[in-house]
Amino acid sequence: MDSENVPPLDDENVPPPFVVGIAYNLKKGISSDCEDLEAEYDSYDTIDAISKVFAAENMKVVPLEADGDFIERLKASGVDIVFNIAEGIHGRGRESQVPAILNFLGIPFSGSDETTLGLSLDKALTKRYLSTFRIETPPYQIVRSPDFKLDTSLTFPLIIKPNAEGSGKGISDLAVVDNEEQLSELINKNFKLYGQPMLIEKYIKGREFTVGILGNGKDMTVFEPMEICYLQHEREHQIYSYKVKTNYQKYVSYNCPSNLDTATSEKMKSIAAQIYEALDCQDMSRIDFRLSEDGTVYFIEINPLPGLAPNYSDYPMLAGFCGMSYGKLILSILNNALKRYGIHCGHRESRGLNG
Repeated sequence: MDSENVPPLDDENVPPPFVVGIAYNLKKGISSDCEDLEAEYDSYDTIDAISKVFAAENMKVVPLEADGDFIERLKASGVDIVFNIAEGIHGRGRESQVPAILNFLGIPFSGSDETTLGLSLDKALTKRYLSTFRIETPPYQIVRSPDFKLDTSLTFPLIIKPNAEGSGKGISDLAVVDNEEQLSELINKNFKLYGQPMLIEKYIKGREFTVGILGNGKDMTVFEPMEICYLQHEREHQIYSYKVKTNYQKYVSYNCPSNLDTATSEKMKSIAAQIYEALDCQDMSRIDFRLSEDGTVYFIEINPLPGLAPNYSDYPMLAGFCGMSYGKLILSILNNALKRYGIHCGHRESRGLNG
């Protein structure tokens, strides 16, 4: 095309580019006694991968690191929508921080809102709430100090987890304990490292699965369950700990679709959808299960803000096994958010954002 016939960028007939902000927390490599201090945060490679997906669709991408300058940066950004993967900084409700700010300012964003994220990060509170829907979950106890008495209904082995963490954070090789001495030692250690209530949960011997969900309402897709298959037989290597997740190629393989019988697979997917809707999740979530040796499906926890690191995180991995490319997954998450907000613009439609 002759360059003199190309309309200038400020021509009123040329629609401005759609502006997507990406809200995130970046790993900084901070030294700490907790090796998993930044486990939930994202690397630059993940931010770059998501940015490239949007840039390929002719969108303008604005990085919005969720730090102390986030609000000022956000106000100056001119974004049409925020693609939120920010984990927040401090406190039990940290995943709610960015969505709450966005809602306060009236800025559309992808993913679940602050209420869902705040509830879901608290494992014990989520279990208590979902029990009203008759969702099966392992027996548990929440302890708020190292000075506690074990509930007599709980029998060993037990698994110990920080109550409000994700990404395997605080789940060590020794997270499963067999007696009171091991329990007391681990509880004391974890309180010193993580400074928060601990969840004591009955350890379910059996198989481990995760189920991904994408979309909302009638457009919701429940992916086939992905089984986490442990390559080593020692029990400490058969829990999805931070160490196992970080070195997954050494410790696990992934099977999706799994070799579950049809009835169990459908039951697990149905429970996942029920949990997703009960918690008012939006656009995406990943839900973890254990299948006991007697065939009981136990809900373990939900992550409505799942990791999106390409070739690493479980959510894009299971989507890939089910035939969805990374780029399509990222755009689908955005599309579902746009549809919720009723955002329809001609130039966006031409780029397939509302299809």
